[in-house]
Amino acid sequence: MKHQQHSYFLPVKGYQLHIRRLLPLQQPIGTVLMLHGAIGNSRIFYTQSGKGLGCYLADQGFAVYCADYAGRGRSLPHSSSGFDHSQQQLICQDIPALVRHVAEANQQPLHLIAHSWGGVLAAASLSRHPELLPLVQSKVCFGSKRRIRVQSFEKKLKIDWMWNRLAPWLAERHGYFPAKRWRFGADDEPKQFLLDCIRWIEQDAFVDCSDGFDYKTASQNTTWPELWHFVAEKDRVLGHPDDVKAFMAETNQQQARFTHLSKASGALADYDHISMLTHPLAVQDHFPTLADWLVSLKPK
Repeated sequence: MKHQQHSYFLPVKGYQLHIRRLLPLQQPIGTVLMLHGAIGNSRIFYTQSGKGLGCYLADQGFAVYCADYAGRGRSLPHSSSGFDHSQQQLICQDIPALVRHVAEANQQPLHLIAHSWGGVLAAASLSRHPELLPLVQSKVCFGSKRRIRVQSFEKKLKIDWMWNRLAPWLAERHGYFPAKRWRFGADDEPKQFLLDCIRWIEQDAFVDCSDGFDYKTASQNTTWPELWHFVAEKDRVLGHPDDVKAFMAETNQQQARFTHLSKASGALADYDHISMLTHPLAVQDHFPTLADWLVSLKPK
């Protein structure tokens, strides 16, 4: 392992966001902020033993910041304590605070890397707060979609029944969604965030659940930084390539690089929604390609 790790907390209006900072042993060559998806936390990007995309990029010389959303991971308080939190708070408070903090700490624009729903939240935040765009050099998404239009038995089971029906019932009963206990995902979710997420997956309109802000229109008028979207061959529901492409079109990101991680396309494995970030072969496959691309981008 060619980097050092430590944790600290960023205060944001009554709660604290946990950040895991991974610093290379030499002078950093760039800065990366990583945003996780729903029913998860920042551990999708790193382990203490040095595995994951965050650790790989730190070993290549990047200063990497892996953030836990409010109520999740090691952020305080946790959603299981009764703490509630909405999508709008993430979009309008937390992501802007994280982007400004990381950019200011390193005195340079950052590379924003997101998994799954994190890519949707990042797009919403940047389109609603264009003043953040000069602080973001590139935006990379792994399996990010807003609507789930693909139809299959797996979709009916995981989304139509478990996510749209069982999850809200559990959240109402417990005051938060105990996703980890029920093995829905790696972490629990605040109740309001869950309900907001369900609305966005189901509804055609890309508008704010709290105040009706039109993210689609704002996105269409956004001058995006350099973009790259990854999809995985075995990601048949949570980040289906067709749904990812629909999200790209909805947010005016069609100019993005687009990589389908499959053996048929030259990848070393047929990855899925999680393994595209955790598979042992990724460090020989798309991780080096991504790192080289980040290095090649000229600073603003």
